[in-house]
Amino acid sequence: MNLLWFYVAIVLALSDILHTQLMWKVLNNFYIILGGLIQQTTKTTWQTWLAHELMEAGFHFIIISIVFLNPIIGIEAALIHFVIDVSHTIVIRDMNEIAHRALHFVVESLFFMLIYGL
Repeated sequence: MNLLWFYVAIVLALSDILHTQLMWKVLNNFYIILGGLIQQTTKTTWQTWLAHELMEAGFHFIIISIVFLNPIIGIEAALIHFVIDVSHTIVIRDMNEIAHRALHFVVESLFFMLIYGL
């Protein structure tokens, strides 16, 4: 069985952890200022939040595209991550970090298994 689906899911999970660490620990002040600038240019909190999620998807696109040297895989990874983030934020309001990461990994694994594992 081709394990590309598994590798993409693992790298996407690591990319999510990298994004969290970079934005909240290394670039915290910049991230807060950027959030304020985005909030000033959008009309609602939902638009601000969607702008954040789109930028996060862009981050994942760049990381996955570089790791796999394939922008198609990067687009797929960014898209599925974005869809899961938007969906679970709307449907499931409160999730702890482990549940959040597990949900992402399971759904992303199934998504990539359908594409690359069959």
